[in-house]
Parts: sequence; structure tokens; C-alpha cells
Amino acid sequence: MKKENIPVIVWLLSGCLLIFTMVIVGGITRLTGSGLSMVDWKLFAGSIPPVNNQQWVETFELYKQFPEFQKQNYMFTLAEFKSIFFWEYIHRLLGRLIGLVFIIPFIYFLIKKRLSKKLTLQCIVLLFMGASQGAIGWWMVKSGLVNNPDVSHFRLATHLITAFLTFSYTFWVALSLIYPNKSHQNKTLYKLSFILMIVVIIQIIYGAFVAGLDAGKVYNSWPKMNNDWIAESVYSMTPLWNNFVNGIAGVQFIHRTFAFVVLFLIIYIFYQSRKTPLIQLEKNAINLLLVTVFFQMVLGIITLVLGVPIWLGVIHQLGAFILLASTVFSIFIFKPTK
Repeated sequence: MKKENIPVIVWLLSGCLLIFTMVIVGGITRLTGSGLSMVDWKLFAGSIPPVNNQQWVETFELYKQFPEFQKQNYMFTLAEFKSIFFWEYIHRLLGRLIGLVFIIPFIYFLIKKRLSKKLTLQCIVLLFMGASQGAIGWWMVKSGLVNNPDVSHFRLATHLITAFLTFSYTFWVALSLIYPNKSHQNKTLYKLSFILMIVVIIQIIYGAFVAGLDAGKVYNSWPKMNNDWIAESVYSMTPLWNNFVNGIAGVQFIHRTFAFVVLFLIIYIFYQSRKTPLIQLEKNAINLLLVTVFFQMVLGIITLVLGVPIWLGVIHQLGAFILLASTVFSIFIFKPTK
């Protein structure tokens, strides 16, 4: 690690931490049903919340014009509205903060010529990904402001996975500066880690489907779905494939089953790692994968059995974040050098 790159590394890792925080707040926002409390998008004016009773009343009256209040929260008082508004406001405020944290230092480092040509292009990609995330977030919210007061689980998954990918790429760029002269490599473990990343991303997408469809609120038992290994409702819709993208039972079945694919793949990676001598950093990468996946599996089972309490749902999403970060770290560590 070059001394002159330390400020850039700190900047990138700070961005990772903020994205990490935003995903946690986003999970709380979703699980508390707060995501549709802000019914418009104002890039600058929206950063200031209502500051007096009159403004709160006006904001609440605007909320009353939309389906979530009319069909679901019609008994809400102003105080109850304020409680859900809080989390969505914090979520959006964090998004603005992340934008500033990325843009302002980027301009500073450009002026000071701290960024190489390659790093400049990577940072531009990061800025584009961040801007896309904001646009996707509003696109997601809009899906819940018409007719049915629930956001599309497809748009929710897009929003979540974009955040995870933005974090992953930011983390990757930071790693390339932390370990600029990485000499070790392992093609087998690199390929397996890359496959693992694809599998983990699919699992995260299905986790978003579960959240979007509230599929964690049914079949709160394990290992069986109530009394069956595969409940009849898993395949009750036609065509069959529709069960696994729109069906509550089918989506939950895929998520709880695919978790074992992730688990067994990591165990296989661990098994393969025992066949070759590894340096301590590489051993740490494998061990981190093992610890994280077992933690995530146990946490997922407990979350399901307890009916997805908010705090456990948030920690489970946190676990997915750490698992993906661990996977990105493994890919980087084992990546063949040119």
C-alpha cells in the first residue's frame, strides 16, 4: 500500500461504510412499512423535513391522497405518520450524503492529481452507479404509489442488488489500492469464488423477493414447510415458473433451499483450499466465508421461525452484506495476476 494512496483508500472505505449503513436503514424502512411515506421526490428541497405543525399537516394530507393511506393506513394519526416518515426521510438523507461523500472528494483528488487514469475511470463508474441507485430507488417507490400500495418486488430487488453491487465495486477498487502488489494466486479458488458470487447474488435477489412479497410471514417452520418438505402451494400457480417469481410460497421455497447451495459451495471451497498451501491472508479469506455463511444460515432459520421480527430481519440483511463482501474479498485475493 502506497502512502500517497491512503487518503483515497479512506475515502473509498468510508463510502463502503455509508452504503452499508444505508442498506441497514433501507431494511428497517422496508420492514417498518415506511417506504411509501414520502410520496414525492425533491432532490434539494426534500432534504429538509417538515419543521412545524402546519408543514406536518400538509405533508400528511399529501400522503392521504395515495393508495397506502386509502387502502391500508386509513386509521393513521399524524403521530403514527411521523413515525414511518422518519425512516424514509433518514434513508433518503443518507442517499444524499453518500452522493456528497463521493462527489466532493472525487473533485478534490482530481484537482490534486491523486488519481491515476485507471482509478479516475473507476471512480466515474462508481459515481454513475450511485446516481443510478437514486433513480432506481424512486422508480421503485413509484410502483407503490398507484393502485396497489406495495412496491414491486422486482423493483425492490433491482434497488437492493444495485446497492450491493455498488458496494462491491467500491470495495474492489479500495482493495486494489490496499494490495497493489499482490503476487499470490489460485485459479481454482478464484473460479469457485466467482461462481459463489453469482450464487450469492441470486440468493440476495430472492431475499429481496421474500421481503417484497412478505413471504417470510408464511411457513414459519424449519426444516419442513409446516408438515411438508415441499408445501402444495409452492407449485399451485400456473404456469409453474410463475410460482418461483410471483408466488409467496414458491419464492420462500427457493430462498430457503438455495441457502444450502451457498452453504455447500463454501464448504467445497474450503475443501479445495486444504489441497494447496495458502498464505495467512488467503486462509483468512476462506475462514471468513465459512464463519459468515454458518452465521447467516442460523440467523435465517431463527428469523423465519420467529416470523421475521424487524431487528432479526435487519441483522439477516446485514449478514447477506457481509457474505457478499467476504466473497468479493476472496475473488480479489485468489485472482490471477497478469
